[in-house]
Amino acid sequence: MKTHLDRPAATCVAVKESLPDVPHYLQAHYWWAYVHPRAVHVFERQWLVNLILWGNYKRLCNAVLHDYGHDLRGRTLQVACAYGDLTPRLVDCVAPGGTLEVVDILPIQLENLAKKLPKDAPIQLHCMDSAALGFADASFDRALLFFLLHEQPQAVREKTLAEALRVLRPGGTLTIVDYAPLSKLNPLRYFWKPVLDRLEPFARDLFSEEVAAWLPTDGRFCTVSNQRFFGGMYQMLTLEIVESGERLADSRVDD
Repeated sequence: MKTHLDRPAATCVAVKESLPDVPHYLQAHYWWAYVHPRAVHVFERQWLVNLILWGNYKRLCNAVLHDYGHDLRGRTLQVACAYGDLTPRLVDCVAPGGTLEVVDILPIQLENLAKKLPKDAPIQLHCMDSAALGFADASFDRALLFFLLHEQPQAVREKTLAEALRVLRPGGTLTIVDYAPLSKLNPLRYFWKPVLDRLEPFARDLFSEEVAAWLPTDGRFCTVSNQRFFGGMYQMLTLEIVESGERLADSRVDD
């Protein structure tokens, strides 16, 4: 289900004739972080986002921008809004003639994002479910999932990954930044994981299994790189859509 971009005098806001229903898991487990009207007021603070990620927010954003070469040509998709300055920084990297499109199922999150962007930003905002993107096959050059998968139950996570890959052109890339399986030697495994188990019940999956466990098995993509950060607690996984019959011989894993 597509939306169109409307630009009032002071900002840009996504408008839909019929909004998708808020998933039960989101309402039940994340009302405090995203859904409640006070959530934006509480969490839209750069220092707080950085604190939640143990001081790694800027480092992870920088890794994404460096991987993109600070040059976003063509059509870029960000799946789900993010607190902090990631999206404004992505906007600054959009090349002439290019566009950044952001989807989120919550109008409150899109409205909050719009307030952080200049009026003439080369961006389109869509109120849309990540598990049912209303875009044509092979219509984007790259897509980004930034700390989204750990907030989704397995079935939704699998659909989100399948949809993100579906809308990418051959040669297009999917970048996934999220938690990663922690080594038993990492002390945060015994402190932070129990905290997330209470606040974000689906995050345990990312601490236990690699993202490959939820990817489609159609072989249309290959792993380009898999970087780890903060003692392996975070990962940036990059997948590339390949032409039929083609495969890259090697993948790269960096820590």
